[in-house]
Amino acid sequence: MSNIIHFTEEPAMRSLVAPTLFGVLDTNLRTGLLANAPVLRFSDTQIIQHKGDEPDGFWVIKSGAVKVGQFRPDGEFRVIAILSAGDSYGELAMFADSSRAVDSVAEGEVTLNWIERAAFEQAIMNDGAAMRSLIGALAAQLQEMINLVAGLGNGTSSARVSAVLANLSGGAQGQSTIRLGQQDLAELTGLTRATVNKCLSSLESRGVLTRHYGRIVIHNQKALRNLAFG
Repeated sequence: MSNIIHFTEEPAMRSLVAPTLFGVLDTNLRTGLLANAPVLRFSDTQIIQHKGDEPDGFWVIKSGAVKVGQFRPDGEFRVIAILSAGDSYGELAMFADSSRAVDSVAEGEVTLNWIERAAFEQAIMNDGAAMRSLIGALAAQLQEMINLVAGLGNGTSSARVSAVLANLSGGAQGQSTIRLGQQDLAELTGLTRATVNKCLSSLESRGVLTRHYGRIVIHNQKALRNLAFG
């Protein structure tokens, strides 16, 4: 897991390892920004952000999980990443001063803080440590994306499925439950749903996990990580 700050006692469910940008900032800086940030709540499947929205701020997840991706022309939502409490998103569009490139949807009940662009820029102005932290986090995210793209071509299907499940389990030591459908898992791994089903069946036969409707229960974290990362 990354060194992001968490705001609840909920187990994190996120498909990424690298920290999001807000989480690497100094605690006092984060606390000050959050103290004045509006709190918004969204219900399950409610759209939080639309592709093309203006980049006038960014989101910090206070509780719950958010699926980030894009709606296809047929209305189906394709998941790119799953983020959890303590994660932030929307900063890149804000920094680039470009319209949003992704949509985001609530996964269950979600509470978020909205950090306005002007407030953020004022807070980090002339703060060299904050700038260095942000650059470091950006570099980590870029490296993770490079590794992901490379892995899509080189890793086995089983390793790719195991890696995403290991990330989603949040580094838990014991049994953990991941609320995720096979279609979402297929999109996160770049595999077909049929291939994901075969991989999950193999993992289930080894006692690593069990499948249920809309959720996957991980029983053997060590075996899962060995399959994912060797």
